[in-house]
Amino acid sequence: MAALKSGEVESFLRKPDRAYSIFLIYGPDAGLAHERSRAIIEKLIDNPSDPFQLIRIDGDQLSSEPTRLQDEANTVGLFETKRAIWIRTGTKTNNADYDLLFEEPPLCPVVIEAGDLAARHALRNAAESCKFAITIPCYADEGRDLPKLIDEVFSQFKLKLADDARIALVGLLGADRMLSRRELEKLALYAHGQDMVTIDDVEAILSNAAQITIDMLVDAVFSGEASSTDTLLEKAMQEGLDSSFMIGALLRHAFLLLNTQKELESGRSLGEIEKQSRVFYKRLAAFRRQVSLWSSTALQSAITSLGEAQLGTRQNAAIAQTLLSRSCLRDAFLFKAAN
Repeated sequence: MAALKSGEVESFLRKPDRAYSIFLIYGPDAGLAHERSRAIIEKLIDNPSDPFQLIRIDGDQLSSEPTRLQDEANTVGLFETKRAIWIRTGTKTNNADYDLLFEEPPLCPVVIEAGDLAARHALRNAAESCKFAITIPCYADEGRDLPKLIDEVFSQFKLKLADDARIALVGLLGADRMLSRRELEKLALYAHGQDMVTIDDVEAILSNAAQITIDMLVDAVFSGEASSTDTLLEKAMQEGLDSSFMIGALLRHAFLLLNTQKELESGRSLGEIEKQSRVFYKRLAAFRRQVSLWSSTALQSAITSLGEAQLGTRQNAAIAQTLLSRSCLRDAFLFKAAN
């Protein structure tokens, strides 16, 4: 019985313990689960591209082929060739399909790439209670993990990274390892021929697309457009935007609206405030409507709620997406209720 803690994973991936013949890699970060599964496979066999060495099985097919997993896991390669089984669980997979696997150590190592499994999930329980199996969790990259990924990708391209560019990247990446890696590789290709990746490069490739999504989400929330808010939240998650970063954007906008109202009361013109605050011209109409329709009391309530959500993401990154969704929909409905 073994379940790796997050701090133990990297050292295990460098040298998997051969005492284990079943490796269950699971978690909400599908890209990270896939990356870690491949890393283990590459340590178990000589050539992952050789179909005689690596047997790939779609988990959804196991119910229609009940004996295939056992047959493949207990087949020895010709001429003592190393073999490994890589299973990607699917939506139709029956947990009973794996029962026999945990009764005796398979002759070939089996890597099971799964999704987010609850603590009481049958497959996870079976692996955690099996003496020849090990479980490896995969959660979204945290701030301390992203610099490692960033350095890894840019070192492959022999590029250095400016400090302000690194800070910006940590804020824009992290929800899914595979998405983060793709964005970093795209940035590295854009900077090909340079010695240093700058903040301008980051903004040209990543920030513009990410900021457009964030700005649209902020305006949807503070315009009371609950349906659009829900759609944009899903889009932001798919793009891998950092939940804590987006909560911060919402909080800054709430402060901007409240401060704008106070400045107007002191006699300043709205145009002057907009110029000083650098409100993007395409957002001016939405901004002016929000200033006129949000009450100071409602904005103070939103600021309190968003501040608590931001603190919650720092204390527990695993619930960041939930806190973001709850905050967005709460403030969108708060606007509608007040108007």
